[in-house]
Amino acid sequence: MVPKRSFQIAINSIPETGRDISLDLGLEWFARWREEDPDLGFSGAQVMGKVHLGKYGRDILVRGHLDGKLDLNCSRCLESFVATLQSDFDLLLVPGPEKVSEEGEELAAPDLDLDFYSGEVVDLEGILKEQIILMLPLKPLCAETCRGLCPLCGANLEREGCRCKAEKSDSPLAALAKLKV
Repeated sequence: MVPKRSFQIAINSIPETGRDISLDLGLEWFARWREEDPDLGFSGAQVMGKVHLGKYGRDILVRGHLDGKLDLNCSRCLESFVATLQSDFDLLLVPGPEKVSEEGEELAAPDLDLDFYSGEVVDLEGILKEQIILMLPLKPLCAETCRGLCPLCGANLEREGCRCKAEKSDSPLAALAKLKV
């Protein structure tokens, strides 16, 4: 088990001028995350960043910048590649109810940058994980021009020619093979 570095910030430790926190989320942090969630959509990662916590009454504004590299798999050719990602985020934390409703609620646009906290501690770990997941592309590509895999023989068209002679076949899959995915 990888030791846990605490990202629990006591609200009373945030001065009037705010509190700056430098982040270095390295291999150990991501290894622990992978232990907690084996189905994580990426493997190795290195993310650096800064977070500023500002207190406004009982509300807390979390402003951050994350910049890093993640090992992803291309959604076309399935090969591993390193993606450079960066994100700026603002999140307003307000005191929330102890019990969250299980009924689905529709969020309005202003609610998308709003979250709740309870108690006297802000847990940045959950916020950082959420922001990293939001940085991930829905369909990661090693290159915009990636031709992917042949739908008939499975050949990686970036590294080798198609072995199935799809151009001579009359099957519907052969027509698909000629299209760029």
